[in-house]
Amino acid sequence: MNYYAAADFLSDLRRFAIDPGTESIRELLSHLDDPHEGVAFVQVAGSNGKGSTARMTESVLREAGYRTGLYTSPHFDDVRERIRVDGREITESAVVEFVERVRPFLVERAVEGDPLTSFETLTAMGLWYFGRSDVDVAVLEVGMGGRHDATSVVDPVAAAVTAVSLEHTDILGDTLDDIAAEKATVAPDDTPLVTGANGESLAAVRRHAPNALSVGFDEESPDVTVRYDGLVNHTEAGVSVAGTDWGVETRVPMPGAYQARNAGVAATLARQVGGDRVTETTVARGLRNAHWPGRFEVVERDPLVVLDGAHNPGACEAVAETLGEYDYADLHLVFGAMHDKDHRSMAAELPSAASVWTCAPAHERAADPAVLAAAFQTAGTVATESSVAAALGRARDAAGPDDCVLVVGSLFAVAEARRQWSRLAIGRAVDGVDDVRAVLDRANAADAEASRECVGRVVTTRLDRREARALDRAAGRVGVTAVTADYRTGRELREAVVAGTDAELRALLAALDGRGLGSVADTLRKRIEDVDEAETTTDADARDYPWTDRPSIMGILNVTPDSFHDGGDFFDEATAIGRAEAMVEAGADVVDVGGESTRPGADPVPVDEEIERVRPVIEALADLDALVSIDTRKAEVARAALSAGADILNDVTGLEDPEMRFLAAEYDVPVVVMHSIDAPVVPGKTVTYDDVVSDVIDELAERVALAERAGLDREQVIVDPGLGFGKDAVENFELLDRLPEFRALGCPILVGHSHKSMFAHVGQGSDERLPPTVAATALAVDRGADVVRVHDVPENVAALRTAVATDDAANTPADWRA
Repeated sequence: MNYYAAADFLSDLRRFAIDPGTESIRELLSHLDDPHEGVAFVQVAGSNGKGSTARMTESVLREAGYRTGLYTSPHFDDVRERIRVDGREITESAVVEFVERVRPFLVERAVEGDPLTSFETLTAMGLWYFGRSDVDVAVLEVGMGGRHDATSVVDPVAAAVTAVSLEHTDILGDTLDDIAAEKATVAPDDTPLVTGANGESLAAVRRHAPNALSVGFDEESPDVTVRYDGLVNHTEAGVSVAGTDWGVETRVPMPGAYQARNAGVAATLARQVGGDRVTETTVARGLRNAHWPGRFEVVERDPLVVLDGAHNPGACEAVAETLGEYDYADLHLVFGAMHDKDHRSMAAELPSAASVWTCAPAHERAADPAVLAAAFQTAGTVATESSVAAALGRARDAAGPDDCVLVVGSLFAVAEARRQWSRLAIGRAVDGVDDVRAVLDRANAADAEASRECVGRVVTTRLDRREARALDRAAGRVGVTAVTADYRTGRELREAVVAGTDAELRALLAALDGRGLGSVADTLRKRIEDVDEAETTTDADARDYPWTDRPSIMGILNVTPDSFHDGGDFFDEATAIGRAEAMVEAGADVVDVGGESTRPGADPVPVDEEIERVRPVIEALADLDALVSIDTRKAEVARAALSAGADILNDVTGLEDPEMRFLAAEYDVPVVVMHSIDAPVVPGKTVTYDDVVSDVIDELAERVALAERAGLDREQVIVDPGLGFGKDAVENFELLDRLPEFRALGCPILVGHSHKSMFAHVGQGSDERLPPTVAATALAVDRGADVVRVHDVPENVAALRTAVATDDAANTPADWRA
């Protein structure tokens, strides 16, 4: 069984009607030997805000050092999004393993007329995965209720009801008291229920959970007080939370007064779980790092484009209030909702719009766009489109640079809209049938024989069923080979493999534009057309970075006593300065100054001490004929280094410090975003990848998007695959070999391989790693690296120049020639 077959099996369970209660999932977990026992659980129920609150709670607990699990719904593009451990999605291999183990049990139950639903089975998969992953605490977003919800199979150590409103009245009851009674049953036996409900809803919750702790604004006289300070920048808002003996001021990456309430609930839950271990510092940083796609997510600024999954009148009212904090001229609305929602009330709560484009997400419950259009009576223009992508395209075409485009109505509509920014096209390097077959295997493609037909350039992307069918028809018309995995549902994205000559692929783009698939064509265009020309911008040229025109060497300068290769060699300031001057003389374009080791088992260095190590060296290098980079994972150190004259930020944690991306934008400097699981590296820790290259690209894409939305141009964001950080030797060589695939991110690429333990894989001891480092430098440059980070500059400069000359001898820079 491959992954897509397993995902289809889980999806097919959606056809079974909801059967409230936990008996069925208890039996499934018993069949699995109760794998969830030993994990502490937090449940988050509510009518609105439960997903955001669950994410915030998990982020704070992870910041406090817990190994965390997170279970949410629905998903955007892939069912794996629902289940995460320490922020990483459940692996495809784990999904396959789970389905193969439970399928006989589930089939037998269905035959007996007592089937489990998709939600019950996915919940069981999450609990199973958390148990096998040795999670300390897992946060579960409750489904529609509480008492009969599948997540209530656990006995939580802490729980919350974010809000209570009239919803799912056919199942939960038709009064606030009925619904509160259902949701309040998640209350733990020994810990007060936390709630963000207020007014009549709070009274209803407390009738069923008398000891409930209320979270709210001052005027509500809550147990925990929150304050909303409004926008700090275009993506963050200021909030404060105060309990009886604690308090915190921070920012959250989801603007809106309602998110201050959610933050207060999350902080209170985390403190109930962790006690003194959850400090005010960890709460502040955890809340600020709680990025949650599709919840008032600003994805563009000219025009302002906002995605929000508001799906009921109360949520639409909150979106309207938050949107009022932004300055824009006209509003252009993209609205796609489910048929069982109160469309007219939702429309009434949204701001007046110059144009409204209603549409139908690819979901069996999606409302007809014409029905949705009837709910909007005061807009200047109301029109319908069959797909979210088409509606979004019309709205963006109508919007001026000072306008706003808002996508709203359901998370399903937001998911489809978001692909405009998140979907990647990856160029695959193939050299013969075996390479093509490997690409098809990674894509779980249905037609294995297609490997004989894939000639020319090979590109992969991810499509839903509707898009895949249109691609297949368009490809057939122009002679392009297009292969996809089997589809059973339109909601899941599947890998599509496209192959052909340059001329055929350009014809495909025109055919897709003609079939209304401009969004897919735009994604593919980045890899099919002249990539170098498309990705070179006037801004990048104006900044004139060394790597803009040719690959560059970054020389490593560790002013530390304990770095893995040269620890202590340049700890003295004068020696460090001399080393930097020698590296530049040898041809280094960048000197990377680091004051803290990230080798396995390295001890953290206090901020003040790290600054004392790096600042005087950076100040002394101000007149050096090279750029100076600061290698740090702390924003305080980075700010001190930039003030001292540093030109680049190099962050081995991939922007884990939430201030780092805004700092880079403030100083308008490039930032290196490295993929890492832990920094410093945790000795002996193993990490599972389905495909290390694809997984690293996907995870880096999220960090690049954060940097871009902080105000950086994509050309300023340098991606580093992170060789040696959470990867074994084989995976490191795989990343090096398939480096061209990282071009999909549209960013310069840095490779840091110098003297690393990966070379033990080719028989080189710790004192024998200069030759393989030099060889790997040449390979990296040949495969498209823009910056190579090394200790030994003269030898690696020679390797880089040789690789460049071999690639294009005629364009070898004149200053390199004798």
